[in-house]
Amino acid sequence: MEDRHPLLERAQQAPEQPGVYQFQDSRGKVLYVGKAKHLRRRVQSYFSHQLEPRLVGMLSRARRLEFVVTATEVEALILENRLIKRNRPRYNVLLRDDKTYPYVKLTTGEAWPRAHLTRRVLDDGHSYFGPFLGHGMAARVMELIRTRTQVRTCTIEIDGGLARPCLYYDMGACLGPCVAGLTSAEAYATAVEEVTLLLEGRHKELKPRLEAQMWRAAEANEFERAARYRDLLGALEELSRGQNVEISGSGSVDVVGVEGDGRDATAVVLVYRDGKLVDKREFHWEGLNAAAEAEFLTAFLGQFYEANPAVPERVEVPFEPLDATAVRGFLRARRDGPVRLVVPKRGQRARVLELARENAGESFRLRFRHPRREAERVGEAVAAALGLPRPVGRIECFDISHLQGEAQVASLVVWEGGRLRKGEYRSFNVRAGKGADDPAAIAEAVERRYRRRVAEAAALPDLVLIDGGREQLKAALRALAVAGCDLPAAALAKRLEEIVLPGRVRPLLLEANDPVRLLLQRVRDEAHRFAVTRHRRKRSARTLATQLLAVPGIGPRRARRLLQVFGSVDGVRSADLDSLASALGKKAAGDLWRALHDEPGPG
Repeated sequence: MEDRHPLLERAQQAPEQPGVYQFQDSRGKVLYVGKAKHLRRRVQSYFSHQLEPRLVGMLSRARRLEFVVTATEVEALILENRLIKRNRPRYNVLLRDDKTYPYVKLTTGEAWPRAHLTRRVLDDGHSYFGPFLGHGMAARVMELIRTRTQVRTCTIEIDGGLARPCLYYDMGACLGPCVAGLTSAEAYATAVEEVTLLLEGRHKELKPRLEAQMWRAAEANEFERAARYRDLLGALEELSRGQNVEISGSGSVDVVGVEGDGRDATAVVLVYRDGKLVDKREFHWEGLNAAAEAEFLTAFLGQFYEANPAVPERVEVPFEPLDATAVRGFLRARRDGPVRLVVPKRGQRARVLELARENAGESFRLRFRHPRREAERVGEAVAAALGLPRPVGRIECFDISHLQGEAQVASLVVWEGGRLRKGEYRSFNVRAGKGADDPAAIAEAVERRYRRRVAEAAALPDLVLIDGGREQLKAALRALAVAGCDLPAAALAKRLEEIVLPGRVRPLLLEANDPVRLLLQRVRDEAHRFAVTRHRRKRSARTLATQLLAVPGIGPRRARRLLQVFGSVDGVRSADLDSLASALGKKAAGDLWRALHDEPGPG
């Protein structure tokens, strides 16, 4: 790769400063975004080191390499996260859940501020409060502002030109700045200050102010106004009991757990505020094809806190992320204050970290190890590997078993929904394939199977799998055509585990641990086991029938009875006289014993 790749020379000319690099395809589509403390050393490493399969695939498509130089590595990390979010590169670790926590925005940059919910925190001169965690907390707080304070929540442009205020003014829930003369700038500023104290969680400061205003209103016989302050105090008390709002300096901690198998990965964030677990976030990556280790953790933390600006005072992780110093700087910049990034080793914090890991493990199992979900994933992988038009949900596999052409049996096994459906197994006593002609035997079994399925309008498989090579596959395709069935088919040869496909000169050879190969092998081996079992049973029945029918008093019915009871000729031969007598009666058992053992029966 080092001598041949067209981007090697470009990499050797890369800047030596910190920055961000982008691999792009021939049309300029971004394939991968990365950051580096030293751009030249980093990008050259792609051409001189053993890469994981994900990056090997990326490099095979890359035809352009672009750079953006930054002043520091922290700036590079911030820019990397933004470029990943904007371009969604195929080969990056992508945070697919962009859900963010809700905030209350108080437009303090306006003359008459209003309050509303938002999930985007912008540098626009207004005030943001939150995030609000847990179920329904943001809605409760917003309803409290709307009905119990006097700050507006509408979107009207305030110019004092309206003739009359809205219903909220009549309810005492707004001071009515939209109508000239109803309120003053000073009175409205006081209302905004009260809402600010509420949202900042400074309830101890807010409570005496509300109580004083309530009593002043009562003394002035303004009982409706007094009742509003009374209701606001009650709502404040209830809110304080369930306070889940992050307050600067309140002891906020996020605990991160990860789990992965080198192909898929899960990350879980346990959100603690004031010592209480208030939320759990989980994220899944399917087909990541990378270990859930230091580089993965760096990418996750960057994208998670880029989407959720509520950076806590402390982030606890299972291991050090790659470029931990840059990650700490990024978190500090996002919070605009100190952030501790730590790996707890002992005590209570280590136990909490283990809880996060257990949550990640359980979420990973539920997402990626559920039988139905696993079946869907491997079905999609089979379709992709074999070039089939749709995911494979059902496979029917055929095999032939015989002994030098004797007692030929074709087996059919069914895989569907991630399981072998043993209730749907079938076997065929093959007549056409005489003289150990496996292709002819396969053709007969396939034609009989699908001629009947078509006639009955029964379910058809997404893939017909044949145990054998190219000749067996050709025979199966001819039989499918005769049966009027246009089904995808493939053969799996035992010698090198090659997958033979129609229209392809060379067989497909997958890695030994490839899930597609493992599934096809599993189904093929089950078909072989079932075929051998049926063949042995048939041969034993023939042998047994030949020997038994020569015994006086043993006819076809009694021969079948013996086969059912003892399973094989060896089973009948090893049975004692009492067991034979239970199946045949005493006289016939004695005759059979003497015939099989060439000696008088016991007793």
